Amino acid sequence: MLAIYTIQPTPKCSDGFITKQNLAGIPSSFLKLANKTELMEYMVDIRRTLHQNSELGYEELETSKLIRTELDKIGIDYRYPVAVTGVVGFMGTGKPPFVAIRADMDALAMQVPGKMHACGHDAHVSMLLGAAKMLQQHRTIVLVFQPAEEGGGGAKKMLDEGILKNVDAIFGLHVSVRFPIGTVATRPGPLLAASGFFEAVISGKGGHAATPHHAIDPVVAASNVIISLPSLVVTVAGFEGGGASNIIPISAGVHRCNASVDFNESEKPSYPPMVNHEHLHEHFQRVASDMLGATNIVEARPLMGAEDFSFFAEAIPGYFFSVWMQNENQEKLVSGHSPYFTVNEEVLPYGAALVTRYLLEHQIETDTSFHDEF
Repeated sequence: MLAIYTIQPTPKCSDGFITKQNLAGIPSSFLKLANKTELMEYMVDIRRTLHQNSELGYEELETSKLIRTELDKIGIDYRYPVAVTGVVGFMGTGKPPFVAIRADMDALAMQVPGKMHACGHDAHVSMLLGAAKMLQQHRTIVLVFQPAEEGGGGAKKMLDEGILKNVDAIFGLHVSVRFPIGTVATRPGPLLAASGFFEAVISGKGGHAATPHHAIDPVVAASNVIISLPSLVVTVAGFEGGGASNIIPISAGVHRCNASVDFNESEKPSYPPMVNHEHLHEHFQRVASDMLGATNIVEARPLMGAEDFSFFAEAIPGYFFSVWMQNENQEKLVSGHSPYFTVNEEVLPYGAALVTRYLLEHQIETDTSFHDEF
């Protein structure tokens, strides 16, 4: 059973909001609050429940149900369903500025068996719910619980359904294993690559494996294609062809052969590159330096991985950063998309505290005109 705890809300000034002046004096209080036993246990319980009930993209029914139950208990209104299984929470006074934070919900198909949270999305949801508990009624914050990040383009589907209407900026984070706990990594400008998906069918002429000169072997042709593609920075993650050891198949799934290519745009849209907004980067640098110290901020190199958060950042100013969780005193963690991936749960308060401070300070510093109701 999931235990739910009541925590003391974030300190407020006399008019009900933290101001720029008193916010500057409490950079560590968010981290202390996030590390309190009751909130830490809450986030750990959420993460473990999600991890034990992993669900693939657009199938996150129980995950979504858990999120909605928690939002009900916290007292946060929400919109559901969005993009099949997504949830969009809406908290605060309804006054501008409007700012959003996103957590992805889906797991990966892994042999452990079947499916698994092997990319830390369970941690992302836990940290966002933890931040929601700390944020309470500070201005207007949109909580985006997104389905189908892993190839399904859930961000685009949510964007198409209008979830960013009247939102000024959106933030996202990801757990990573390279650097020690308490370290964050990001960069201004280009951070992640664009990405697309394809399926190719190469057709030849079937025949007996003992007489290949009478056949046109699509497996050989496909093998040559696969060997050539890495030079174009294209990864082939699956290959299928034939079903018997003594038969040359008619076609193989990835030149006298014919080829057809399906880019599956309707099911798996191509992701644009992730480009961090310059001003939001400056803002993050200040927040992270105050909370963690300047030496714990790493300038990330541009990576060839992709993130569908980029759809949001393409539509409005967006910012994406990594929270690192390696414990140098324990066994080295394995990176994501591996069945051996694990989350160091000590990272949860860091993510929740950074999100809380980041959102509040961004709102205080933003001067924007009034928006219509979300």
